[in-house]
Amino acid sequence: MGHEVIHAVAKHGQERMNQSYAKQVGFSNGAIALGQDPTMSQRLVFQAVGLGTDLALLKYSRTHESEADELGLTFMAIAGYDPSKAPKFWERVSSGSGGQAPPEFLSTHPSHETRISRLNAALPKALEYYEASQVNN
Repeated sequence: MGHEVIHAVAKHGQERMNQSYAKQVGFSNGAIALGQDPTMSQRLVFQAVGLGTDLALLKYSRTHESEADELGLTFMAIAGYDPSKAPKFWERVSSGSGGQAPPEFLSTHPSHETRISRLNAALPKALEYYEASQVNN
């Protein structure tokens, strides 16, 4: 739940919309510069640039997911939920996936292994918040 709250608090949706808008404006300006009837080679260049842009934007999506994972860990700890459960959750998801996942660079989300590693790295700080939440309850 903390993960999804972070997406809203960090305005990840708004960032994605801004990126999409910038991409559209760039392509529109390129089409205008080339004229209304681009040649086949120009269309292929636009398609290649579009694919490259889409792949580059996937990295931002993975960055948003990682940020939501790590800050969500802190939010759950502050709320009094044990943050050490989060990496274990992803370990179960990973073992249940049967290795069926796209390469990370083609995905909107980090791989299970990346998520587990980053959550484990963020766990010590989250545990401090969790312990403080237990004292106050």
